[in-house]
Amino acid sequence: MTLLITLIAAVIVTIVWYTSPKARKLKVGLMCYMYWGASIMWLVDALFEYKEQGAGYFTPATADMINDSFLGICVVALGTVVWLGTMLISDPEGVVRKVLTEKKQ
Repeated sequence: MTLLITLIAAVIVTIVWYTSPKARKLKVGLMCYMYWGASIMWLVDALFEYKEQGAGYFTPATADMINDSFLGICVVALGTVVWLGTMLISDPEGVVRKVLTEKKQ
């Protein structure tokens, strides 16, 4: 489930990045790298786990599926938080700078 969730997130973010010039300005590509990297990591993990378990890999217990789903959602959320932190620090549109200078005056 972690692989599936991160693949879905990676595809969605890549489509948004590719179709929107504003998304490129807002560095959505950073999320693309994070989600595709996580997807590749879990693909390699799945291949090695399949090599060890064989066909049993495709019949996980319900608790394992729930744990994997929760982990996938947490990773997507963490990637979004990292991206938001990057946006606050780099401030490509000057929004944070504008708000901070208005309060001082």
